[in-house]
Amino acid sequence: MTHQHQHQHSDAPHADHSHAPLPDHPHAPLPAPSREGSVVLEIGGTLGALIIHTGPEADGLEIEVSPIGQDATRTHAAVRPRHLAGRTVHCAVISPLPEGDYTLWRTADTPEGTLTIHGGAVTEHRWAPAAGQQTRTADRA
Repeated sequence: MTHQHQHQHSDAPHADHSHAPLPDHPHAPLPAPSREGSVVLEIGGTLGALIIHTGPEADGLEIEVSPIGQDATRTHAAVRPRHLAGRTVHCAVISPLPEGDYTLWRTADTPEGTLTIHGGAVTEHRWAPAAGQQTRTADRA
């Protein structure tokens, strides 16, 4: 879905945005935490997915990505708690994403870094809890 503020939403539920509220851009309340098996990823061919792992302090945070060089064309998803067997993790899931290089945004005008999405694969990224810390990305097919 697209909006006047020139970015796209992933199909995942999301919370409030980092931009000012718009009268024609409402959001539903943040859903309850996800349970095991509740995330479906659309990957294959030239489509991949991104999982951004965070700590619980980022719960509800909207994280945006954009193709490199297309800063105004953003897709975002909210960090949510996801209950797995014996533990809870916090992450944002953005799927599908066309393969290519992306900027990951810490704030509306500050990049966190860059990453590459590969078709048919899941790219994982560890969100640094504080500015200036190094981050890692890893791919899983």
